[in-house]
Amino acid sequence: MRVCVIGTGYVGLVTGVCLSHIGHDVICIDVNEEKVKLMKSGQSPIFEPGLSELMQSSMQAGRLDFSTDLGKGVDHGEVLFIAVGTPALPTGESDTRYVEAVARGIGSHLNGGYKVIVNKSTVPIGSGDWVRMLVLDGVTERQKELVPAGGVPEFNVPEISCDFDVVSNPEFLREGSAVFDTFNPDRIVLGSNNSRAIEVMKALYQPLINREFSEGKGGSDVPVVVTDLSSAEMVKYASNAFLATKISFINEVANICDRVGADVTQVAAGIGLDSRIGQKFLQAGIGWGGSCFPKDVSALIHTADDYGYDATLLKAAVSVNNHQRLIALEKLQQTLKILKGKTIGLLGLTFKPDTDDMRDAPSLILIEQLNRLGARVKAYDPIVSQSGMRHGLSGVMVETDPETLADGCDALVLVTDWQQFKQLNYERMAKLMNSAIIIDGRNFLNGADMQAAGFQYMGIGC
Repeated sequence: MRVCVIGTGYVGLVTGVCLSHIGHDVICIDVNEEKVKLMKSGQSPIFEPGLSELMQSSMQAGRLDFSTDLGKGVDHGEVLFIAVGTPALPTGESDTRYVEAVARGIGSHLNGGYKVIVNKSTVPIGSGDWVRMLVLDGVTERQKELVPAGGVPEFNVPEISCDFDVVSNPEFLREGSAVFDTFNPDRIVLGSNNSRAIEVMKALYQPLINREFSEGKGGSDVPVVVTDLSSAEMVKYASNAFLATKISFINEVANICDRVGADVTQVAAGIGLDSRIGQKFLQAGIGWGGSCFPKDVSALIHTADDYGYDATLLKAAVSVNNHQRLIALEKLQQTLKILKGKTIGLLGLTFKPDTDDMRDAPSLILIEQLNRLGARVKAYDPIVSQSGMRHGLSGVMVETDPETLADGCDALVLVTDWQQFKQLNYERMAKLMNSAIIIDGRNFLNGADMQAAGFQYMGIGC
């Protein structure tokens, strides 16, 4: 099928590349000329394991292209994905101006042929009908522009054909494993009131539904959940809100464990064996961040407020998470007492491993607070240290290797659970430090091994 993906951020680029890999003819549209130029050269603007290789192979096969021309994309696509950003506003609601601009833009370029317009962006509940209205507004504006001066529209200009339907198709991609998640989905959610649009989307995703590209291949088909527009939008928000709440729950349990002498890792293992609970997202630490959980939970709280409901559980999950980011700071103060004049090293900067995403990363709060308390802050991150990225990283010295980070530090804090951090020469690092203290903010390292390497080790809730 012919596909147009509008927006080449994290979701849009992964969606476009993976759809081209499974055989569709895809064009990705973005307003950023430099970014489009970079992608046309075969380079990905984001770090995501496996993405660059798939992108280059699809381009070589002639199934993937990039452009700044929205009209070209609308003409090309039978299916048009809206995949632009919806960042959180200070109020907590989603900023939908980019979605609005794209929807109007699509309308201004529609001209014959049936189109399925897909909301891939995470948008407020009820946005499906809103997008349809905006597309029609774009059609109307274009119709007006075609009327000659002093002319009578119904006699001078043929009516623009605009046969389309809107589908909500939320994404459930995890940064760092987005390519894997695309080819191995737990479910595909399609929201629409039109059966024709649903059938088009099922045909688009058929290779994924049949698990033709899944790891190991075969097995039962991927469940396809067909709902109305609003319910599909709610599925996305509810999924992320539940996972964020589950993390905040285990973090709250960890804080209690710290006080009563229990070990949260053992507690999590015990409760996770209950089939009603499950083991995933029960890893205590210094809280969640990134582009999805904070934004989506805040947006759902804001939506509830708009409709007269106080989402107290979700607000509590946010409150626990905000406090959790300071737990490592509290442990540093308990151990080192005064932090002024001390040097603290951060192992990891990104909000999670296998990504270069710094959005709402716990490391940023730690850097801000350590600077406020007069500490010198150093950091090492496998991606950030090598990429030269420094945006938003004032007040921290980014080192190029772990041993340089450890040299002269009074304590280390493991912020991001990069797999390579299990293989570091901690014995050597301990000898380079003023005092060999490590706060494991992800309960990622083996405490006994760290103590054998010469460290005073502290986890979260254990």
